[in-house]
Amino acid sequence: MEHPKTLQAAILYYSDEQICIDAVARMRWPDGKATCPACGKQDHWYLKTQRRWKCKECWKQFSVKVGTVFEESPLGLDKWLVTLWMLVNCKNGVSSYEVHRAIGVTQKSAWFMLHRLRFVLQDGSSEKLGGSGSEVEVDETFIGAKAKNMHRERKQRIQENRSNIRNCDVQEKYLGKTTVMGMLDREQRKIRATVVPNTKRATLQTEILKQVEHGSKVHTDQATAYDNLSQKYAHQFCESLGAVR
Repeated sequence: MEHPKTLQAAILYYSDEQICIDAVARMRWPDGKATCPACGKQDHWYLKTQRRWKCKECWKQFSVKVGTVFEESPLGLDKWLVTLWMLVNCKNGVSSYEVHRAIGVTQKSAWFMLHRLRFVLQDGSSEKLGGSGSEVEVDETFIGAKAKNMHRERKQRIQENRSNIRNCDVQEKYLGKTTVMGMLDREQRKIRATVVPNTKRATLQTEILKQVEHGSKVHTDQATAYDNLSQKYAHQFCESLGAVR
Protein backbone atom coordinates (compact mmCIF):
# COMPACT_ATOMS: atom_id res chain seq x y z
CA MET A 1 0.00 0.00 0.00
CA GLU A 2 1.15 3.54 -0.76
CA HIS A 3 1.77 6.08 1.96
CA PRO A 4 -1.71 6.95 3.34
CA LYS A 5 -3.03 10.26 2.03
CA THR A 6 -5.80 10.88 4.57
CA LEU A 7 -6.17 10.51 8.33
CA GLN A 8 -8.80 7.80 7.88
CA ALA A 9 -6.45 5.87 5.59
CA ALA A 10 -3.58 6.29 8.09
CA ILE A 11 -5.70 4.92 10.95
CA LEU A 12 -6.65 1.87 8.86
CA TYR A 13 -3.10 1.37 7.58
CA TYR A 14 -1.44 1.47 11.01
CA SER A 15 -4.09 -0.74 12.62
CA ASP A 16 -1.93 -3.69 11.45
CA GLU A 17 0.69 -4.36 14.15
CA GLN A 18 3.21 -5.88 11.73
CA ILE A 19 3.04 -2.82 9.47
CA CYS A 20 3.80 -0.65 12.51
CA ILE A 21 6.75 -2.84 13.49
CA ASP A 22 8.12 -2.75 9.95
CA ALA A 23 7.75 1.04 9.78
CA VAL A 24 9.63 1.62 13.05
CA ALA A 25 12.28 -0.95 12.06
CA ARG A 26 12.92 0.98 8.81
CA MET A 27 13.31 4.22 10.76
CA ARG A 28 15.57 2.62 13.33
CA TRP A 29 17.67 0.39 11.06
CA PRO A 30 17.79 1.96 7.56
CA ASP A 31 20.12 -0.79 6.31
CA GLY A 32 17.42 -3.38 7.06
CA LYS A 33 19.52 -5.22 9.67
CA ALA A 34 18.04 -5.30 13.17
CA THR A 35 20.72 -4.68 15.81
CA CYS A 36 20.58 -6.24 19.26
CA PRO A 37 20.46 -3.41 21.83
CA ALA A 38 22.23 -5.60 24.39
CA CYS A 39 25.35 -6.70 22.48
CA GLY A 40 25.21 -4.74 19.20
CA LYS A 41 25.24 -7.86 16.99
CA GLN A 42 23.07 -8.25 13.88
CA ASP A 43 22.85 -12.04 13.78
CA HIS A 44 19.38 -13.06 14.98
CA TRP A 45 16.12 -14.92 14.42
CA TYR A 46 12.78 -13.18 13.98
CA LEU A 47 10.11 -14.81 16.18
CA LYS A 48 7.05 -14.21 14.02
CA THR A 49 4.44 -15.29 16.59
CA GLN A 50 5.93 -13.00 19.25
CA ARG A 51 6.81 -10.19 16.81
CA ARG A 52 10.30 -9.80 18.22
CA TRP A 53 13.90 -10.80 17.51
CA LYS A 54 16.18 -13.24 19.34
CA CYS A 55 19.91 -12.55 19.21
CA LYS A 56 22.13 -15.52 18.26
CA GLU A 57 25.05 -14.00 20.18
CA CYS A 58 23.63 -13.17 23.64
CA TRP A 59 20.31 -15.06 23.25
CA LYS A 60 18.30 -12.09 24.47
CA GLN A 61 15.00 -11.16 22.88
CA PHE A 62 14.14 -7.61 21.88
CA SER A 63 11.23 -5.81 20.26
CA VAL A 64 11.42 -2.86 17.89
CA LYS A 65 10.49 -0.56 20.82
CA VAL A 66 13.41 -1.55 23.09
CA GLY A 67 15.91 1.27 23.42
CA THR A 68 13.63 3.88 21.82
CA VAL A 69 11.40 6.65 23.14
CA PHE A 70 8.43 4.29 22.58
CA GLU A 71 9.70 1.71 25.08
CA GLU A 72 8.31 3.20 28.30
CA SER A 73 4.90 4.02 26.80
CA PRO A 74 1.87 1.77 27.40
CA LEU A 75 0.36 3.07 24.14
CA GLY A 76 0.67 0.89 21.06
CA LEU A 77 2.66 1.74 17.96
CA ASP A 78 -0.62 2.19 16.06
CA LYS A 79 -1.38 5.28 18.19
CA TRP A 80 2.17 6.59 17.92
CA LEU A 81 2.42 6.25 14.15
CA VAL A 82 -0.97 7.83 13.44
CA THR A 83 0.09 10.74 15.64
CA LEU A 84 3.37 10.95 13.73
CA TRP A 85 1.44 10.93 10.43
CA MET A 86 -0.71 13.83 11.68
CA LEU A 87 2.34 15.75 12.85
CA VAL A 88 4.21 15.58 9.55
CA ASN A 89 1.21 15.92 7.23
CA CYS A 90 -0.76 18.80 8.79
CA LYS A 91 0.69 21.92 7.20
CA ASN A 92 -0.73 24.23 9.88
CA GLY A 93 0.43 22.06 12.76
CA VAL A 94 -1.59 19.77 15.01
CA SER A 95 -2.72 20.24 18.60
CA SER A 96 -3.00 17.71 21.41
CA TYR A 97 -6.78 18.16 21.34
CA GLU A 98 -6.92 17.15 17.66
CA VAL A 99 -4.86 14.03 18.38
CA HIS A 100 -7.01 13.29 21.43
CA ARG A 101 -10.18 13.34 19.32
CA ALA A 102 -8.68 11.49 16.33
CA ILE A 103 -7.13 8.44 18.03
CA GLY A 104 -9.10 8.20 21.28
CA VAL A 105 -6.46 8.93 23.92
CA THR A 106 -6.58 11.52 26.68
CA GLN A 107 -5.48 15.08 25.89
CA LYS A 108 -2.63 14.64 28.38
CA SER A 109 -1.39 11.51 26.56
CA ALA A 110 -1.73 13.27 23.21
CA TRP A 111 0.36 16.19 24.49
CA PHE A 112 3.04 13.79 25.71
CA MET A 113 3.14 11.94 22.38
CA LEU A 114 3.47 15.15 20.37
CA HIS A 115 6.23 16.34 22.71
CA ARG A 116 8.17 13.08 22.24
CA LEU A 117 7.69 12.99 18.47
CA ARG A 118 8.69 16.61 17.91
CA PHE A 119 11.80 15.85 19.91
CA VAL A 120 12.54 12.76 17.78
CA LEU A 121 12.05 14.70 14.54
CA GLN A 122 14.37 17.44 15.74
CA ASP A 123 17.01 15.00 16.97
CA GLY A 124 16.73 12.73 13.94
CA SER A 125 16.70 9.55 16.02
CA SER A 126 14.10 7.59 17.99
CA GLU A 127 16.78 5.82 20.03
CA LYS A 128 17.64 6.62 23.61
CA LEU A 129 20.91 8.12 24.77
CA GLY A 130 23.64 6.01 26.33
CA GLY A 131 23.81 2.24 26.34
CA SER A 132 25.95 -0.40 28.02
CA GLY A 133 29.19 1.26 29.14
CA SER A 134 28.19 4.70 27.80
CA GLU A 135 28.24 7.79 30.00
CA VAL A 136 25.46 10.39 30.15
CA GLU A 137 25.54 13.66 32.09
CA VAL A 138 22.23 14.98 33.41
CA ASP A 139 21.50 18.37 34.94
CA GLU A 140 18.76 20.96 35.11
CA THR A 141 18.79 24.74 34.98
CA PHE A 142 16.38 27.68 35.08
CA ILE A 143 15.98 30.06 32.14
CA GLY A 144 14.22 33.41 32.22
CA ALA A 145 14.27 36.97 33.46
CA LYS A 146 15.28 37.94 36.99
CA ALA A 147 12.39 38.50 39.39
CA LYS A 148 13.64 41.99 40.31
CA ASN A 149 13.29 43.08 36.66
CA MET A 150 9.66 41.95 36.31
CA HIS A 151 6.64 44.20 36.29
CA ARG A 152 5.02 44.23 39.72
CA GLU A 153 1.71 42.72 38.51
CA ARG A 154 3.43 39.86 36.67
CA LYS A 155 5.61 39.16 39.67
CA GLN A 156 2.56 39.01 41.90
CA ARG A 157 0.72 36.61 39.58
CA ILE A 158 3.69 34.27 39.48
CA GLN A 159 4.09 34.38 43.25
CA GLU A 160 0.53 33.09 43.59
CA ASN A 161 1.30 30.04 41.44
CA ARG A 162 4.83 29.10 42.46
CA SER A 163 4.03 25.89 44.34
CA ASN A 164 6.45 23.78 42.25
CA ILE A 165 9.49 24.91 44.22
CA ARG A 166 9.14 24.09 47.90
CA ASN A 167 12.08 25.94 49.44
CA CYS A 168 11.03 29.56 50.05
CA ASP A 169 14.62 30.84 49.75
CA VAL A 170 14.84 29.31 46.29
CA GLN A 171 11.45 30.49 45.09
CA GLU A 172 12.42 34.15 44.77
CA LYS A 173 15.63 33.30 42.92
CA TYR A 174 13.85 31.21 40.27
CA LEU A 175 10.58 33.11 40.20
CA GLY A 176 8.90 32.94 36.77
CA LYS A 177 11.72 30.97 35.15
CA THR A 178 11.39 27.91 32.91
CA THR A 179 12.94 24.66 34.15
CA VAL A 180 15.04 22.97 31.46
CA MET A 181 16.59 19.52 31.82
CA GLY A 182 19.68 18.76 29.76
CA MET A 183 21.36 15.45 28.91
CA LEU A 184 24.76 14.90 27.28
CA ASP A 185 25.83 11.56 25.80
CA ARG A 186 29.63 11.75 26.14
CA GLU A 187 30.30 8.99 23.60
CA GLN A 188 27.90 10.10 20.85
CA ARG A 189 28.35 13.81 21.68
CA LYS A 190 24.59 14.27 21.54
CA ILE A 191 22.79 16.85 23.65
CA ARG A 192 19.08 16.87 24.43
CA ALA A 193 17.18 19.57 26.30
CA THR A 194 13.63 19.24 27.56
CA VAL A 195 11.34 21.68 29.34
CA VAL A 196 10.01 20.09 32.55
CA PRO A 197 7.30 21.44 34.88
CA ASN A 198 9.37 21.20 38.08
CA THR A 199 12.47 19.67 39.69
CA LYS A 200 10.73 17.02 41.75
CA ARG A 201 12.20 13.51 41.93
CA ALA A 202 9.31 11.89 40.02
CA THR A 203 9.52 14.43 37.19
CA LEU A 204 13.29 14.29 36.64
CA GLN A 205 13.69 10.54 37.02
CA THR A 206 10.74 9.81 34.73
CA GLU A 207 12.38 11.96 32.05
CA ILE A 208 15.68 10.09 32.46
CA LEU A 209 13.91 6.72 32.13
CA LYS A 210 12.29 7.92 28.90
CA GLN A 211 15.50 9.16 27.30
CA VAL A 212 18.45 7.15 28.68
CA GLU A 213 19.06 3.46 28.02
CA HIS A 214 18.97 1.23 31.10
CA GLY A 215 22.47 0.19 32.23
CA SER A 216 24.13 3.43 31.15
CA LYS A 217 26.53 5.25 33.47
CA VAL A 218 24.67 8.40 34.56
CA HIS A 219 26.44 11.39 36.14
CA THR A 220 24.40 13.92 38.15
CA ASP A 221 24.96 16.44 40.90
CA GLN A 222 24.08 15.56 44.50
CA ALA A 223 20.46 16.77 44.41
CA THR A 224 18.11 14.39 46.26
CA ALA A 225 15.92 14.22 43.13
CA TYR A 226 18.50 11.80 41.63
CA ASP A 227 19.05 9.54 44.64
CA ASN A 228 17.25 6.39 43.36
CA LEU A 229 18.80 6.13 39.89
CA SER A 230 21.11 3.28 40.91
CA GLN A 231 18.19 0.85 40.48
CA LYS A 232 18.36 1.22 36.68
CA TYR A 233 21.74 2.85 36.01
CA ALA A 234 25.37 2.92 37.12
CA HIS A 235 24.80 6.19 38.94
CA GLN A 236 27.66 8.46 39.93
CA PHE A 237 27.37 11.72 41.86
CA CYS A 238 29.58 14.63 40.87
CA GLU A 239 30.41 17.64 43.02
CA SER A 240 28.96 20.02 40.45
CA LEU A 241 28.00 19.66 36.83
CA GLY A 242 26.51 23.06 36.19
CA ALA A 243 24.20 23.22 33.19
CA VAL A 244 24.95 20.46 30.68
CA ARG A 245 27.50 21.84 28.27
